[in-house]
Amino acid sequence: MRKTRFISRLLRRFTRTERGTAVVEFALVAPPLFLLVIGMFEVAMLMFINVSVEGGLKEASRWGITGQEPTDEDVTREQQIVQIIENNTFGLVQLTSDNVTMLTYDSFSDVGKPEPFVDAPPYNGIRDEGESYTDVNGDGEYSDDQGLIGAGQFGDVVQYTVRYGWGLMTPLLGDLMGQDGVIHMSASVVVQNEPYGFVDADDSGD
Repeated sequence: MRKTRFISRLLRRFTRTERGTAVVEFALVAPPLFLLVIGMFEVAMLMFINVSVEGGLKEASRWGITGQEPTDEDVTREQQIVQIIENNTFGLVQLTSDNVTMLTYDSFSDVGKPEPFVDAPPYNGIRDEGESYTDVNGDGEYSDDQGLIGAGQFGDVVQYTVRYGWGLMTPLLGDLMGQDGVIHMSASVVVQNEPYGFVDADDSGD
């Protein structure tokens, strides 16, 4: 009888010990596990946001190349393009005209190129102060990108670029990928406006 009671006490102590060990192990494992789960969720959200912005950018550029005008007279073409992009992000990304850049070029080969200049001695391939240049975009100063701001006219080549930030919840990802807890992303597309300004010869009335 005494042996039975002794064994029962040992079993109860062993059970309590096992429970205590499980609690300690869970306390050690839980934080990094939760961090991993949240990190996976954040990476998935980043991918979703990036795809949404790119999709919105494509939709906006498709609207922009047609030369359509907004139904609201108080809204410009540029503002409408920004709104189309924002609508495709399901309200997760708040965009303004400062986030979206539209630059117009004469041809695809001019995209992202600086304004042409006359390289003088020592002929270093870099425009130095005093070297003449062609003010392609008409802003009155030399520009590293000759694109003219705006959605352009018929036949113009337009580069649409969206730059936006996404706040991270996970400190580890924030340190690895972001700046002050925010990861900065961008998306860009280059299209050519349709010849919507031309009038067909049969419709000219001649």
